Amino acid sequence: MNHIDTIPRSIAIRKEPLLIAALAYGAASFTHHAHNATFLNQYPNLPLWLSSAGVYAAWCAVTVVGIVGLALVRGKYPLTGLAMLGVYGAYGLDGLAHYAVAPVSAHTSTMNLTIWLEVATAVVLLTTIAIFTLKLLKEQRGESR
Repeated sequence: MNHIDTIPRSIAIRKEPLLIAALAYGAASFTHHAHNATFLNQYPNLPLWLSSAGVYAAWCAVTVVGIVGLALVRGKYPLTGLAMLGVYGAYGLDGLAHYAVAPVSAHTSTMNLTIWLEVATAVVLLTTIAIFTLKLLKEQRGESR
C-alpha cells in the first residue's frame, strides 16, 4: 500500500514544466519586489511601516517556501511539495492588493507591468500545479489497482 504522498517508482511524470513555471514566477516575483523596494516611496498609498528591507524579506521568505516545495516534489513528498508550491504561487496574486489601495491609473506603467507580470506567472504556476496534481493522483490510482 502506498502512502498518499509518495510516488511509486514506476510513475515517471515529467517535472520540467513545473520547474519552468516556478522559475518564471520566481523571476517575475523578484522583479516586482525589487522594483517595489527600489521605488517604495513612489508606490501609492502603501503603509508607512513598509520598508525596502521588509519587501526583500517577504520575497526571501516566500521564495524559501517555493524552493522547499520544489525539493519535496522532486523527493519523496510530492503532494506536500505541490501544496507548498500552491502557497508560493498564491502569494503572487497578492500583487493585486496594490489596486485595493490605489487604482491602476495611480501606478506608473512599470509598476503595473511588474505587478501584472507577477500575477500572470503566478496563474501559470498555479495552473501547472493543478495539472501536475491531477496527473499524479490519476497515476497513483492506476498504480494502486
